[in-house]
Amino acid sequence: MSISQIARSIKPSPTLALNEKAAILREKGDPVIHLGGGEPKSKAPMDAIIAAASNLNTGEIRYAPADGIPALKQAIIRYTEEHYKRKVAPENVMASGGAKQAIMVALQTILNPQEEVIFPAPYWVSYPDMVKLCGAIPVPAHPEDGSFYPRIQDIEMRVGSYTKAVIINSPNNPSGVMYSEEFIADVVDFCEKKELYLIMDDIYHRLLFDGKKPINVYDYAKDKTENSKLIVINGVSKMYAMTGFRIGWAVANKKIIASMTNIQGHQTSGPSVLLQKAAVGALNGIQSCVENLRVTLENNRNVLIARLKSFEGVKVYPPDGTFYTFADFSAYERDSTKLSNLLIDKVQVLTVPGIEFGLEGFLRLSFCGGIKDITEGIERIKWVLDLNSPNELYIGDRKLVRDWA
Repeated sequence: MSISQIARSIKPSPTLALNEKAAILREKGDPVIHLGGGEPKSKAPMDAIIAAASNLNTGEIRYAPADGIPALKQAIIRYTEEHYKRKVAPENVMASGGAKQAIMVALQTILNPQEEVIFPAPYWVSYPDMVKLCGAIPVPAHPEDGSFYPRIQDIEMRVGSYTKAVIINSPNNPSGVMYSEEFIADVVDFCEKKELYLIMDDIYHRLLFDGKKPINVYDYAKDKTENSKLIVINGVSKMYAMTGFRIGWAVANKKIIASMTNIQGHQTSGPSVLLQKAAVGALNGIQSCVENLRVTLENNRNVLIARLKSFEGVKVYPPDGTFYTFADFSAYERDSTKLSNLLIDKVQVLTVPGIEFGLEGFLRLSFCGGIKDITEGIERIKWVLDLNSPNELYIGDRKLVRDWA
């Protein structure tokens, strides 16, 4: 059987695989704790549910325009004006089946085979494979100082004749760090001067802690014409806890959006009209749900960080936003895949290996679940790794005995 070269180069999504593994273990009745997840546990906003139910009750669930229904585009335009101080036209907006599809279609629109896309490391697991799906080449940019905070020099030194685009995700998945205003300003200026596309993955932009405010990329853009190569991506998945609704969007110049719409029209015919109605309800409805989620996540973060700091060998970097922390466990085990598998096998705690995000020795831990999962999950991890822990651990009625060094 012949499989394409691109298909052979693509790995399964490790985060989706973990979700599946967690579901299987739970179905068996195992006491699994999922600290690798990427979806808030709070419920979708009632305004979203009511909007979807009202549409469903009509029985008229039909095809939608490939770029999104007018009501959703209007809601996105309002959102862009409110949060980015940028007024755009309907032709500057395309709704997608999640922010992931918006990024994928943007890459398919701008990339030719063998062209390169740069993004800071650690990076979201899907960026490299999404670039490869276009026949292009992913170029991770590891900060030279070893931190999670890149400088413009880290981008500049990797730019060559094949470089076509830069992707910035701030606050960042998996580290949770928010890049500095200086860095964002430098990246915007650099991409404009070099005529590179800049994709801003802003899916977490309002989930910030410690009084931090979202950085508006448009504040630093000099080119605000229809020649701009800036593409801003967002969606309802994270801020509104609507991961399963799969609605995201892109804002860009009219030519880019027209081409993206053509591609998406052949891929999926556009997102479900029912789910778009739900997104309209969320965007136009009461917004307290976003702040409530943000406050809950900040509290969860504080609990998680406090627990991790009790480990002698763990280096932890308190996240500025998102619902992840990227902790350095290399003092215990350099091979993050081996460590992640050990935690699943011994105490049924799911984490994501750091190598999937471009850094070995780290684990991505999510704090978007409940406090009980966080505290018990970290307790189990400590029992596995800390040789000073008691030799026995009870998980429910099950007694575990340490049988490894």
